[in-house]
Amino acid sequence: MRLVACDLDGTIVCADGTISQRTLAALRACERAGVHVVFVTGRPPRWMDPVVEATGRSGHAICGNGAVVIDLSTGAVVEAHPLQADVVLEVANRLRSRLPGAVFALETTDGYRREPRFHPRHEAARQALTADLPALLADRAAVLKVLCRVEGGGADEMLAAARQVLDGLAEPVHSNPDGDMLEIAALGVSKASALARLAARRGVPAEAVVAFGDMPNDVPMLRWAGRGYAMAGGHPEAVAAAAELAPPCESDGVAQVLEHLLSLRA
Repeated sequence: MRLVACDLDGTIVCADGTISQRTLAALRACERAGVHVVFVTGRPPRWMDPVVEATGRSGHAICGNGAVVIDLSTGAVVEAHPLQADVVLEVANRLRSRLPGAVFALETTDGYRREPRFHPRHEAARQALTADLPALLADRAAVLKVLCRVEGGGADEMLAAARQVLDGLAEPVHSNPDGDMLEIAALGVSKASALARLAARRGVPAEAVVAFGDMPNDVPMLRWAGRGYAMAGGHPEAVAAAAELAPPCESDGVAQVLEHLLSLRA
């Protein structure tokens, strides 16, 4: 074990938004032992400040399901793999044809923007730039993720449809089976693709990487890593993709696994 790649929500960030002291201690213990720790999340960069505050971490984090790497100390973008504007429009056209009522928002390197009928669920998002998609793309901002919502839709059913119509065009995933939203990245972009590049720069082979996750957006990473752990109670796709199972987030599952792996190193 030379690098730990850790998803956030549902993996170390519990439903109440907290990270346990035991988990924080396990992550610090890894770093004292010379093991790199990298957060790999679907969150956009704008949602990382609470994580930095809770963990005190610096260094790099992979955000937007692999679309962007940021410096946690400064918030600066280190690497980005955005969707092109024509691809964004084609993604929307294909999804609207398959998912009646689909509306869209964009996560860009300049922040969040949305169509008028894409109703935000967080107060800060209500102040976002609001227009139709061509207008949202007019300034050529780097689009990290396309967000597709169908009010009352089921994320698993939406994902199955999106995989069919977006095959060869873009990468659809979701991070909440109880929600009604898809997250779409550029073709070939995933948590695994970004993690592989970051690990290579640090001279760490895949077999020395331990990864943790719980949702479909974690599947490529769990398959790529030498040891992939799905969280107990996670999405069936994540559980099926992982070689091993960790206890649930609420039971400090990541901490339990890391404590054991560190004891073996000692």
